[in-house]
Amino acid sequence: MLNMKELREMARQLGVRSTRMQKAELIGAIQRAEGNFDCFGTATEEECDQEECLWREDCFRESVAEENR
Repeated sequence: MLNMKELREMARQLGVRSTRMQKAELIGAIQRAEGNFDCFGTATEEECDQEECLWREDCFRESVAEENR
């Protein structure tokens, strides 16, 4: 997984202003800027049809953490 500094750099390259965004929020903004669904952290039961997604494994961890909150 990319750290916040790397995520902010990726966002900057895509023209996304990342000021004050949390990690999940920033990844969603990057996904939208790439023309993809901003679905980070929404996978249920580790089911997702986006096989090549850069965020896939982190997304599963985030969605499980969200369910446990």
